[in-house]
Amino acid sequence: MSFGGRVVATKIELIKIRRSLHVGKMVHKILDDKREVLLKKIDEMIEEANKARGDIWSPLGQIYTSVYDSYMSLGTTTLESIADSTPSVMEVDVNVRRIVDVKIPTLQVKTKEGGQELSYGFIETNSSVDKAAKLIKNILPKICKAAEYENAIFSLAKELERTQKLINALEYVIIPQYEHAISFIRSTLEEREREEFVRLKKVKVLLDRKKSS
Repeated sequence: MSFGGRVVATKIELIKIRRSLHVGKMVHKILDDKREVLLKKIDEMIEEANKARGDIWSPLGQIYTSVYDSYMSLGTTTLESIADSTPSVMEVDVNVRRIVDVKIPTLQVKTKEGGQELSYGFIETNSSVDKAAKLIKNILPKICKAAEYENAIFSLAKELERTQKLINALEYVIIPQYEHAISFIRSTLEEREREEFVRLKKVKVLLDRKKSS
């Protein structure tokens, strides 16, 4: 509600604005509670993300080492040929869950049928390729989980920012406008009542004079 124009100082308007103020304060309380929950969830997600990242650094280092050894021993052309001819044996399912009414994608890595074993020939490969392939298959679910937490933090932070803006609008603009309007209407109505009382008193004096004359 905006009070860009002049507030109509009537009892009906006073009742309406009082109700709006009550609703505004209720919404502010709900949003404030939501903000607290979001902050708690973000803290939880940050902790989980740190754990997830910690689980992948060491295996990633081993993967880089194995891939480097493969390039050095087999050469770029051979290794890229192996990669191009190797069918994918894993896929990622994307689902959605809600945290504080925020949609968060969840990632689940699945191994395709027949994908439990290495799916390339062994004639032109060596142990470095095998090690890298196995490490990648093992680490992929962890990478997806870390990405899931990172995305959740980002989405919750955006919702927290939006919620904070609404809280600020209520706290510093809308609710003060309602309170100012209520104060204005009450003071105006009280002034009118005093004026009416004085007017009626004067009328009574005049009537009493006419009766006595």
